[in-house]
Amino acid sequence: MEVGQHWGIFSTYSHAGSLLGRLLAGDLKLEQALIEGRPNKVGWVSLYLQQQLLEKELADDDTDFMDRFDYGSSVESLVSEMCTDPEQLESLLALTDLVHLRQRGFRQLSTGETRRVMLARALAIEPELLVLDEPYAGLDIAHQQQLSQLLQTLSKSIQLLIITSREDELPDCITHVAMFNVEVTKTGVLNTKTDNDSNIIHRLSEPMTISEWNDHPVMAQLNALSQQRSQQVLELIKQQRYKAKYSDPLMELKNGKVEYTDGLIFKEVNWRINNGEHWQVRGPNGCGKSTLLGLILGDHPQCYSNDITLFGKPRGSGETIWQVKEQIGIVSSALHLQYRVNCSAMEVLLSGFFDSIGLYQKPSKKQMDLAKDWLAILHMSQFEKTSFKQLDYGQQRLLLIGRALIKQPVLLILDEPYQGLDFINRKLVMNTLNMIAQENLSQLLYVSHHSDDALPAIRNYVDFVGSSDMGYQVEIKTL
Repeated sequence: MEVGQHWGIFSTYSHAGSLLGRLLAGDLKLEQALIEGRPNKVGWVSLYLQQQLLEKELADDDTDFMDRFDYGSSVESLVSEMCTDPEQLESLLALTDLVHLRQRGFRQLSTGETRRVMLARALAIEPELLVLDEPYAGLDIAHQQQLSQLLQTLSKSIQLLIITSREDELPDCITHVAMFNVEVTKTGVLNTKTDNDSNIIHRLSEPMTISEWNDHPVMAQLNALSQQRSQQVLELIKQQRYKAKYSDPLMELKNGKVEYTDGLIFKEVNWRINNGEHWQVRGPNGCGKSTLLGLILGDHPQCYSNDITLFGKPRGSGETIWQVKEQIGIVSSALHLQYRVNCSAMEVLLSGFFDSIGLYQKPSKKQMDLAKDWLAILHMSQFEKTSFKQLDYGQQRLLLIGRALIKQPVLLILDEPYQGLDFINRKLVMNTLNMIAQENLSQLLYVSHHSDDALPAIRNYVDFVGSSDMGYQVEIKTL
């Protein structure tokens, strides 16, 4: 990187971009070769680093020694501990739209709010180089736009390296682009080394200017490859097709309300899901989307104070949480955080049959065979015995998606499922989910902030609107 250049690294089909980010940030060390000219101050934002901070906050949980629930360090304290000058704090909180959240505990934040905290912490060290790995992940549309404007401003004084799997997330300030692990032959055929090759070497392409990147033919080829793999996943799902029959409604929430001591989240939510319907939940960061899904799943503490009917049974009528989860598959950042046990990739997939975090029951031969099929179709067979913790964030997320799909759930809850995935695997999962909805193999409850993630098969929406000061209003729409 030369002075005045700002680089984008496009993650096509590997996690090498994230590894490069960790190297530049000083989190990994090279066994061979050297990094020359690395600045002394490197700011770093990534899902991996965010996960590390969340795990530290959980390790420091003092709930057992307090008369209240410990939600972790406040936003203000987390940002201020990184500041080199106390006067930085107020400007950083304002710059990242965190002023109104300054006293909020870290574990009370939404994924998008957490991302803004990570950015504020990275800027607090006054970096010469700012490495941003999937910087838009979890941000709502308004904060995506704010981040793009902020990066444009920062580019005048800080060198930027942005690692992304989304072709539309390279801001105008980017001058050069490179890709990992993609080759195009003279015949125009995409040649991608598969992850089943244990000797895989991820190579960085020749750098391109931003205009050369915009005209690059690789995007159509990558889309075609992901579509082909999606069809293979769908065929595997169809082989195990199973769907329980329930009378309408599949789920109903009457006058739903969630309120904490520091404010109302939402109220008067009336939502009914009938058989065969697929829904997308939309709204800004912190509005209560994940909270609403938590009420249905049974993970939220206020789920029993709400009038909820699920699979024909009123919540609290004697069903166990395991009976509820038996028919539900889940992918979310919260589950990803909870999955901290030391088990193998194979065991992660198998745990989907038992709705457990880790594997504590003996699977059948049929279940073992199916899990191996899933590893193969996800191109992760070589990781069968690899510890989940040793995999990178994107590989972990792909396994958790497989874990949710492997048992063919009646209801599939997907809260920002694509976080950390490279381009091909993101398209693979998105295409597969749309096919699942089209053929009614499961019913989808889906959350995503990105407009290009909209699934054509979903025509029903729950929209959070209004002001957070008075609690968000919820509008139910069918197109």
